[in-house]
Amino acid sequence: MRYIVVDLEATCWANVRDRDRMEIIEIGAVELLSASEPYCREFAQFVRPVAEPTLSDFCQQLTTIRQTQIDRAKSFVDVFPAFLNWIGSDPFALCSWGAYDQSQFRVDCERHQLPWPESFDTHINLKKEFAKVYQIKPKGMKEVMAHVGLQLIGTHHRGIDDARNISQLANLVLPVLESTNHNYLSTESS
Repeated sequence: MRYIVVDLEATCWANVRDRDRMEIIEIGAVELLSASEPYCREFAQFVRPVAEPTLSDFCQQLTTIRQTQIDRAKSFVDVFPAFLNWIGSDPFALCSWGAYDQSQFRVDCERHQLPWPESFDTHINLKKEFAKVYQIKPKGMKEVMAHVGLQLIGTHHRGIDDARNISQLANLVLPVLESTNHNYLSTESS
């Protein structure tokens, strides 16, 4: 089985706003050709938001993404098809740390009137599966990496760096799921 491990960064604010206002500002992803192999390819692109094109100070501080990077970026209408092209047509399971990333893709596809790729329905919530396999409470990626003795690489809350880090955790849990014939290929977005 081939896996696409993705991590998104999105517009955010210090004060909670309607989640539907959030927009993707970075897509970071890596490809695993099998459950136990390290990633072999990566995709990283910034995305220019349209609903609220000016990043909050909070968002810039959290993600280290600068307004100038976003201003020069292409829109979701251009970046998402490039991402799908990068993924290719071979079967895969979309993986993320939690359900947020799959959900945010759906929100942005609806916002920009792009068709939802059915292949994205095959989603593995690594946070949930890792917690089950390791019998721990679901936790953030950074905390779980420390728990299993892995060092965080790169900048936390940057899509591509988080995707690289999540892939290390995926290499620990996906082989267990495959070996137990666990029904991890779920179309639910939990």
